[in-house]
Amino acid sequence: MTAVAAVAAAAVGAVALPASAADHHHHGRQHYNSSVHISSVRYSTAGRYDHSNRALNREWVDVTNNSRRAVNLSGWTLADRDGHTYTFHHYRLAGRATVRVHTGHGRDSRFDVFQDRNRSVWDRSDTATLRNDRGRFVDDASWGRGRGGRDYRGDRDYRGDRDYRGDRDHHGRR
Repeated sequence: MTAVAAVAAAAVGAVALPASAADHHHHGRQHYNSSVHISSVRYSTAGRYDHSNRALNREWVDVTNNSRRAVNLSGWTLADRDGHTYTFHHYRLAGRATVRVHTGHGRDSRFDVFQDRNRSVWDRSDTATLRNDRGRFVDDASWGRGRGGRDYRGDRDYRGDRDYRGDRDHHGRR
């Protein structure tokens, strides 16, 4: 009888652990929720000089949820190296979905949210850092000089290779 009770207790304990409790390392840091990550980034060098809403909205960061379950991103932040920070408000990212965080003004939807800024955020050489509602590191993406990148001109789209071994630079694609 005690052996059956011990097996049952172990099974209940294993089921009660949250999926985010698993250890995941990236850049030597522990992920809070490894299923949510920065999947791509696009910055616009034209956005530095052209502050039109159209130019600003061509600048974005994609945040992806690879799990089957929705994740409440309310209170999560996305920031650049200079401290420009966007905070998600009342937003649930569906399972197996991506939300695009645009720099300019617009109407939020399931797939696009807007920082409502009048100036460019993402520099040629920058880092986007995603943190949860408790300020814990979740993921980051770096590009440009100082991160193994080259000096690109014009709009660029950087996609993460999702290889968690070593450093993860984002390589330019047109």
